[in-house]
Amino acid sequence: MVDQPASYLSDRLEIDDLLTRYASAIDTREWDMLDSVFTADAELDYRSAGGIKGTYPEIKAWFAEVLPIFAWTQHLVLNRAVDLDPSGAGGRSRSGFLNPNGLTIHDKPWLFTVGGYYHDRLARTDDGWRITSRLGRRCGGPIRCRAFPTSRIPSPMHEPRAQH
Repeated sequence: MVDQPASYLSDRLEIDDLLTRYASAIDTREWDMLDSVFTADAELDYRSAGGIKGTYPEIKAWFAEVLPIFAWTQHLVLNRAVDLDPSGAGGRSRSGFLNPNGLTIHDKPWLFTVGGYYHDRLARTDDGWRITSRLGRRCGGPIRCRAFPTSRIPSPMHEPRAQH
């Protein structure tokens, strides 16, 4: 095992909280919470998932404009891998994301799901860990489900068992 600085575990926990805070800010639409996730000059690229590339202030404004189309969102940031620089001043993270989103189209509920990976560069700042750049890479295409069924979905657990 490679020797880690004494702060390694606390840094990892702070970075884990950082990634969770991002998802929470998006889902609660608390756009100002993102100020505690990204540096003011962060460069972010969401183009592979149909978004834009820009500076953090541009992306924050875009989130506030575009995401309210969804009735609800659930951003899951998963399988987090973090590599810290030996200096302890920066690092990189790679995390999977799975984002189911609900919306209404022609008075019918739709489910839109997109997944992929975030590739982040991180910096330790006076205010804690922040993302300085993000590249979002979508895996496959977005999954669009036409509509939710109007009746209860049959479940094998609720079906009568065959008599032998």
